[in-house]
Amino acid sequence: MRIGKQDNAVTSICTSDATSITVRGMDLCSEVIGHVDFTSYFWLLVTGTMPSPKQKALADAVLCAIAEHGLVPSVVATRMTYAAAPEAFHGAVAAGLLGCGSVVLGSAEVAGKFYAQVVAEGGDPAAAATAAIRALRAEKKAIPGFGHPQHSGGDPRAHRLLALAKEHGMEGKHIAMLRTIEAVLPEAIGRALPINVNGAIPAVMLDAGFPLAALKGISLLARTASLIAHLQEETERPIGFIMSGAAAERIGFDDGSADGD
Repeated sequence: MRIGKQDNAVTSICTSDATSITVRGMDLCSEVIGHVDFTSYFWLLVTGTMPSPKQKALADAVLCAIAEHGLVPSVVATRMTYAAAPEAFHGAVAAGLLGCGSVVLGSAEVAGKFYAQVVAEGGDPAAAATAAIRALRAEKKAIPGFGHPQHSGGDPRAHRLLALAKEHGMEGKHIAMLRTIEAVLPEAIGRALPINVNGAIPAVMLDAGFPLAALKGISLLARTASLIAHLQEETERPIGFIMSGAAAERIGFDDGSADGD
């Protein structure tokens, strides 16, 4: 059964023969290995072009910003999975990455799509931002990229990323929209909210020229490094079963008998 388009059976990423491997038009052994840093290689793989020094600097900063934030859900899932299946290191990493979604870790993608959509509306930025915010609230949805349960006074990672974008002269229409949304929030919803790291990441990366469709890949790549670190620590100082036990102690049992009262 034929599903989807069948008329573009090509790839532009990699090919190889008996003596060479070519990645995005570059010889892997003579032009990439030992010559290109991993952040630049990541950018090349995704976009097909080498990043400029400013693009590389911002991509480096973003990857560092989102890699680690303590015992967050992705880390807990990874360490508990490894405790139960120490033979499946890869499975434990996958367990953590599978939780990259619209609420935690993967929310940069949601925010990026929202900012791009509002930018595309055109017209007065403040009016477009206000209308978009009110549409979200009407559906009882959160404002993507704003608010944080711990950094209520402002996410320090977001401040740093936005400052770096300004330093490198890479502020564009997406950062401008992020700032516009921040400015109209008090009137639109009745209170101010701080920009969080998943608001800064897509604004910075989109203005740097990174593709919207690949935004979630940034969080996945960065968090993979952190999960590997937590798994290494789990082999030396295991806490997976401690977290599992703490969950069992913390969560009560309700047999549902009170539902009819």
